[in-house]
Amino acid sequence: MSLATTIAQYRERANALWLARTEQERRFLAVGGAVVLLAILYLLLVDPAVEGRTQLRRQLPQLRQQAAELQALAQEAASLAHAPASQVAPLTRESVSSSLTGRGLNPQSLSVSGDYIKLQLNNVPFSGLTAWLDEQRRANRVLAQDVVVNALPTAGQVDASLTLRQNTGAPR
Repeated sequence: MSLATTIAQYRERANALWLARTEQERRFLAVGGAVVLLAILYLLLVDPAVEGRTQLRRQLPQLRQQAAELQALAQEAASLAHAPASQVAPLTRESVSSSLTGRGLNPQSLSVSGDYIKLQLNNVPFSGLTAWLDEQRRANRVLAQDVVVNALPTAGQVDASLTLRQNTGAPR
């Protein structure tokens, strides 16, 4: 049997069932079918659109607030980009030594020449060393050029040899 003959058989059966109904039954079936078709169209097309519109209407104030915040941040970034770069005071041997001592770090050797700082630290806590480096990076724009850290048998203690450079120009 081919598809065309199967469809033709179903069509004949449906036509026979339709003709077997009275005129009043046909009207009820037509109206019922139209109501079912309209309900399906509403559920598939109209309801999702109405729900989406309602959800967007609820989210609109929050989205407007976020857009205003982004615009304010963009204006602040633009003003910061045009602001002159602040200058950092060049580090001296005394200032580096006092900042190290303030963190409980005693350098074995320390030399400062121009923008470069060389220091040797023995048996210091690694956490204190990293905290000092982070502080110098933020406050004085100090960048690590060469760092050699050796762990000691005592947990958290290290020997470190550092070469640092101070960037006295614009921040990166």
